[in-house]
Amino acid sequence: MDRSAEFPRWKARCLSKADLSRKGSVDEDVVALVQLLNAREQFFTTSSCAGRILLLDGGINGFEVQKQNCCWLLVTHKPCVKEDVMGALKKASGDAVLKFEPLVLHVQCRQLQDAQLLHSVAVDSGFRNSGITVGKKGKTMLAVRSTHGLEVPLSHKGKLMVTEEYIDFLLNIANQKLEENKKRIGRFYNCLQRALEGETVTNSHPEIKEKNNPSCSPKKERNTAKAQGKCIPEENEKEIENDGYDDLGISVTIFPEDY
Repeated sequence: MDRSAEFPRWKARCLSKADLSRKGSVDEDVVALVQLLNAREQFFTTSSCAGRILLLDGGINGFEVQKQNCCWLLVTHKPCVKEDVMGALKKASGDAVLKFEPLVLHVQCRQLQDAQLLHSVAVDSGFRNSGITVGKKGKTMLAVRSTHGLEVPLSHKGKLMVTEEYIDFLLNIANQKLEENKKRIGRFYNCLQRALEGETVTNSHPEIKEKNNPSCSPKKERNTAKAQGKCIPEENEKEIENDGYDDLGISVTIFPEDY
């Protein structure tokens, strides 16, 4: 059932609600991206987190930390140093876990084709764990996610189980992941801008549809740059090669509940 006629009402209601997140506002690194999406009539964001390093203290159920039943000892969206973590660990009484969580962004889309365009841009920008869900009421949601997270236990029942040297090593990795996450957000924003501009031109001039390609993968950007004689740093080229962007297609999940 096509419920796109109700989309403007859903969007207005969602964007008028208060921000109930812990921070109470949109993270700085995704403000521009959120604004870009919400300015388009076919999208609106329902939740977002730009990416963060955090230290949680609580029980571990299997292999996953249960955030609902734990204490947040440290949360930062900026690079973290060992002294911050060591100071926070002094307050730990349970199983403390150091985590890095990359960008998570949920976007409601007017139609499935809108979600497919956004999904393609997200995957090409490095957020390869992104997916589309369609609810019984016809709401189409895109979740933008990545796979380069980090989760490492540091203490058990309040006792530190690793050395300070190892914590310093982990933070170097977490900070590198945070920086890579920020690059992917910038890439996503730039590619989305181009895709939306291309979509506007295509809709206005259907005869040039075949000439417009909203895809904006780093590998294609590299090939274009090479063709134009631009120099790409060796480390950037290696990063792009290691990403291994393939044609992943679109994965759609139909939720049975009243989504």
